[in-house]
Amino acid sequence: MTAPLDGVPPAGKGGSTQPTPGAQPGDGARAAPKTQIIAIYGKGGIGKSFTLANLSYMMAQRGKKVLLIGCDPKSDTTSLLFGGRATPTIIETSARKKQAGEEVKIGDVCFKRDGVFAMELGGPEVGRGCGGRGIIHGFEILEKLGFHDWDFDYVLLDFLGDVVCGGFGLPISRDMCQKVIVVGANDLQSLYVANNVCSAVEYFRRLGGNVGVAGIVINKDDGTGEAQAFAQQVGIPILATIPANDGIRRLSAAYEIVAQPDGEWGPLFAALADQVDVAPPIQPTPLSQEGLLNLFKGDAVGRDVVLVPATAEDMGGELAANKPSLEIIYETP
Repeated sequence: MTAPLDGVPPAGKGGSTQPTPGAQPGDGARAAPKTQIIAIYGKGGIGKSFTLANLSYMMAQRGKKVLLIGCDPKSDTTSLLFGGRATPTIIETSARKKQAGEEVKIGDVCFKRDGVFAMELGGPEVGRGCGGRGIIHGFEILEKLGFHDWDFDYVLLDFLGDVVCGGFGLPISRDMCQKVIVVGANDLQSLYVANNVCSAVEYFRRLGGNVGVAGIVINKDDGTGEAQAFAQQVGIPILATIPANDGIRRLSAAYEIVAQPDGEWGPLFAALADQVDVAPPIQPTPLSQEGLLNLFKGDAVGRDVVLVPATAEDMGGELAANKPSLEIIYETP
């Protein structure tokens, strides 16, 4: 497979000689690696895990070999795939094995269902460590387990987009993946996170990086259109639109996969799988804060609020007084 922490990923074992999707002949594009490593970002609770569990399941049902890795300290990426069951995380398993003087084996942390291989990196408990550092440590363990030699068609990485510390930016900052997908909805907070991810991609592209944004998956779409407008202005395609549907919500809450090939939502996820496969990595044009706010009606985001500066009297009450400066001023001769 590819070497995610060491610069641009080379063609993996049995790598294809086909050009990168979207590349034009003669433009110097590198051969596409056999394994597509794709990082999925989004606001917590926006539906990344739902999207990834169903996407990976559909890919496997279509004969692809898929590895799903949860990179969120909540360790909930694989819960839908395994019917609500929590899997041992790489971080906690490594700590337990180390204490016992044993080595971590693949069977300790990687589990499979209907052709999908899945694992959780995990992270520290609240207040007991850095989640970003946990991500880095988790991938160091994966490398020791042979990550670079594994043979998959797709590796899907579920990253929390709200957090901006170093470990969560690994896929973008170190060319760890070929492309990024953002998951968002028609609300300001999820599009704020999606825009931040686009800004990170654009920043590291300017520094010579190669990761691009393949597009956005709009989840819980209520038809108001803000996410579609965001995609158009940022310059990324819409890979799929998942409606705000009560049937989907109930099935997901019951830890049921909705992406059954012969089910109601099978065609939607089959089309998403096709889009994810061929979508090229694009350099986005992130919006300014004002541009992001302009996607929404003024009464929805408080755009008519005026910033009124505070005074010393406001902060200290009636007894507040301007105190003389302690700065020493030297007279010039």
